[in-house]
Amino acid sequence: MLIKKSQDILSSEITDQAIYRERRKFMTSSIGLTAAATLLPLQASVAGYGGQSLKFGENTQFNTTEEKTSFDKISNYNNFYEFGTDKYSPAKNAQALTTDPWSVQIDGEVEKSKILHLEDILKQHALEERIYRMRCVERWSMVIPWIGFPLAKLIKQAKPTSKAKYVQFETLQRPGEMAGQRRGVLPWPYIEGLRMDEAMNPLTLLAVGLYGEVLPKQNGAPLRLVVPWKYGFKSIKSIVKITFTEHEPVSSWTKVAPDEYGFYSNVNPAVDHPRWSQRKERRIGDFLKRKTLPFNGYAEQVASLYTGMDLKKYF
Repeated sequence: MLIKKSQDILSSEITDQAIYRERRKFMTSSIGLTAAATLLPLQASVAGYGGQSLKFGENTQFNTTEEKTSFDKISNYNNFYEFGTDKYSPAKNAQALTTDPWSVQIDGEVEKSKILHLEDILKQHALEERIYRMRCVERWSMVIPWIGFPLAKLIKQAKPTSKAKYVQFETLQRPGEMAGQRRGVLPWPYIEGLRMDEAMNPLTLLAVGLYGEVLPKQNGAPLRLVVPWKYGFKSIKSIVKITFTEHEPVSSWTKVAPDEYGFYSNVNPAVDHPRWSQRKERRIGDFLKRKTLPFNGYAEQVASLYTGMDLKKYF
């Protein structure tokens, strides 16, 4: 078998997504839905976590019309340092991860700490598909059809107190299965955080799948955050703990390199990384670069969150 790396693959060689589109057209037409519907019922063809199927709807409100990145590229070119620091190790090493059963601890400034099991979370929250642009701080980007539900729904379920100003997320720490955690590349477990209004924004998603399938392990299975107007490292993977706090969390990358990775980490072409410009990006599979959009193209939905803030200071 000939295996090519991403830099060797031409756009013309990327898997055609026509089959995926035709499947959706067939399913939507067969159940008699109109194009004006905001939420189109679909169902994945594979079993979900806890033996459930991933039943989901298509949220047209948040979808982009841009060409989706192929499943092959999405699932084989990943940043997931718990499974290796290069882009190809996660797809190989993450297969050792046990994702079922899975639970998430909720604590901090909430009415009552609790442990939620993933199968119960999936029963309580309707899933939907959203096609989001995703931008990596390393100047590459993808367009990914995520399946998940708004983080705001889980936050409301958690019943945070009035002291809760931030939400902190924590990744699983299991070095026996996560080979990268056997090295001190980052402080483990991986920590990320959002301000409460960012976490409650309708764009912020907890994802459990992509391209109609259960989330691949290298992409953050079984539960990951998706914050499409921020650089990719803010979208923490394999979440096992959510803590509501009065004080700003210290994110893992901010702790390691505060001059390079700020807490907010909004996609901002006017703020360069100390080692490279952020003004342009290359969509995976494309040859030419394109201009980076402020807030990754989601300024209309999120720019108001930062009114009056110096975004070069609070980067």
